[in-house]
Amino acid sequence: MDIAPYILKEYKAFTLNSKVSEIKTFFNASTFNYFPIVEDKKLIGLISETEIQGINEDDKEIGYFQYLFEVFSTEETSNILEVLKEFASNQSTILPILNKERHYIGYYDLIDVLHVYNDTPFFNSEGIVLLLKKEARDYSLSEICQIIESNKGKVYGLFVSESNQTTVQIVVKFDSPDINETIQSFRRYKYEILSNHKEDILLEELKDRSNYLQKYLNI
Repeated sequence: MDIAPYILKEYKAFTLNSKVSEIKTFFNASTFNYFPIVEDKKLIGLISETEIQGINEDDKEIGYFQYLFEVFSTEETSNILEVLKEFASNQSTILPILNKERHYIGYYDLIDVLHVYNDTPFFNSEGIVLLLKKEARDYSLSEICQIIESNKGKVYGLFVSESNQTTVQIVVKFDSPDINETIQSFRRYKYEILSNHKEDILLEELKDRSNYLQKYLNI
């Protein structure tokens, strides 16, 4: 997925000569929690709204406070998952972008990138989302796809949501003419179904049996 069209240049980056008061005014009027400082096309760092509001010397240039800068960015060629990882790692609503010469060329706004991600088939397609669990040494993403496709289903996306030395959890979204049969196929391949689904006949049968047993024990 190409997210290059979402590179923004609406607001110019600050320079080391920018006044603290100017940057405070910017943050007060925007929704960003960081903004870049650039000199000669080189990203020097980012100043956070929290740090700038803590400076009392409004007439000073931001260059006097470089020890407060944080440095993070993404590359022009980064894909959407890499970009989202950088956003999450730095808890930022803005992400500076560098080209292959390491020159600053603009920034991504988190809201724009989330809208792009939300437009993918994984999110906007009708389908069922399963949370699967299996031993780490015994799972296979290709096997998961094969199980779904052998039941005439279509995979919209999947990812490993949790992993440790013994087990993994996988989220998969798909569509199928017989969702229950697909769920039972996963069980035959030793996948544990962690999510609950109205189409899961086996689960409903077990619940009915459990309710019946409870009534019997209460007699």
